[in-house]
Amino acid sequence: MAMENSAVLPVTHAEWIKIRSLRSSLISLLVIFAATLAITVLASATIGRAEADNPDAEPLFDAFYAFNFGQIAAISFGTTAMSSEYTSGALRVSLAAVPRRGLFYGSKMMVIGGLALLAGLVTGFATFLTSQAFLGEYAIGLNHAGAVRACVGGGVYLALMALLAAGLTAVLRSGVAVLSILIPFTLIVSFVVGDVADGAAGYLPDKAGQQVLHETTTGSLGPWAGLAVCAAWTAAVLLAGWWAVRRRDA
Repeated sequence: MAMENSAVLPVTHAEWIKIRSLRSSLISLLVIFAATLAITVLASATIGRAEADNPDAEPLFDAFYAFNFGQIAAISFGTTAMSSEYTSGALRVSLAAVPRRGLFYGSKMMVIGGLALLAGLVTGFATFLTSQAFLGEYAIGLNHAGAVRACVGGGVYLALMALLAAGLTAVLRSGVAVLSILIPFTLIVSFVVGDVADGAAGYLPDKAGQQVLHETTTGSLGPWAGLAVCAAWTAAVLLAGWWAVRRRDA
């Protein structure tokens, strides 16, 4: 047990080096912040005040509008970070260096999740503060009900989506397949299902996770309960990915 614990740090460090040296993963990680902030500036500067003046507006949730696009970058990061193992026999090399597949998989997911969480937290606070800078008298602060929770929870949500994508990539062994499933799902399918069966849609990973961005409960799930449902989806997919890595040939 002591030997296994002592191996976690060097294996995790090795996974960090691999992700850092992979340009596509690093770019996807940076895009989580850059794209979300850019869209926030564009939306807030053009229609921010008009939307805030709407009596039906939800100022807290509206501040995180750009998360609809930031989650795509998070999914791309998780996918590319894991799919790199399935190109040019990289997985064989990784498992030759770390024969314990559970240790290899767990370390990679720790790095992916940690980096996505860091990027998500920075993005969450930056998105909120930037959006409010354009709203003048309609602006709300971090002392607004649920604001800090939304910033922190939003960062956790982006990390969960990155991990869900990474786990699904381990199952399917194809980054293209995962992106072809998750991007249309989050941008289109989830909204269509929401129109047809609103109650059931609230338990989909993206819909449930985004509850943490709302000031008040909008469905059957509260903010933290919704995030917990998203975490449960992610845990299930990560478990399936762990099984796939352990059972399948490299």
